[in-house]
Amino acid sequence: MADQLQLNPNSVTGITDSSVPSDDDEPSLSSHTLAALKEFLAEQQHHSDAGGGSEVSLVSENWNLSQFWYTPETAKTVAEEVLTLCGGVHARVACIACPTLYVYLKQMNPNATVQLLEYDKRFQQYGSDYTFYDYNLPDEIPSELKHSCKVVVADPPYLSQECLEKVAETIRLLIQPGESFVLLLTGEVQKERAAEILGLYPCGFRPQHSGKLGNEFRLFSNYDPETRLGGWEK
Repeated sequence: MADQLQLNPNSVTGITDSSVPSDDDEPSLSSHTLAALKEFLAEQQHHSDAGGGSEVSLVSENWNLSQFWYTPETAKTVAEEVLTLCGGVHARVACIACPTLYVYLKQMNPNATVQLLEYDKRFQQYGSDYTFYDYNLPDEIPSELKHSCKVVVADPPYLSQECLEKVAETIRLLIQPGESFVLLLTGEVQKERAAEILGLYPCGFRPQHSGKLGNEFRLFSNYDPETRLGGWEK
């Protein structure tokens, strides 16, 4: 559900890694990755029916994988918040099962250091920005990514306690010591679990999906966004 894949809980797969720049390197995309990103965005851009504007979408949603992408407004709002949290420094961001957010982050700041952890191998086109991820193996994260992310955004593939607990394990492995931020996009039904498992509380902003899902979705955080994201409902 949401900007994610609903996978077979019995599937067990590994995670691959790519090179990670050092703190002294200027973060930038390789020519191959940048070209793939531009091609991807160009292919998926289309005009909205009202007003002649345009919106960025992803490759076609795969219904066999229960994929539902965020609306442009939701993707832009969350991406803006993530970039604000990065504070203009070369902070690493991890996007767990939310490829829409990855695309918008890269469109808004091509030099942002973003790692997409995703099951759908179509996103291998992003080269070193992509890590194959199966939540059934939550601790199989490349060593280079462990405790290296200032911001982690996750959209678990199932609305279950088991799934949230496993994704939470991954989040804890990714997040850096000291100042760090966690954003979780999941169903309203996970409200109590999000607080118990990760210490996250809902924001006023309500994520929306292009597929008009019936489940009420919320955005949770481990910090008070103050006037952003509609405030904090702790």
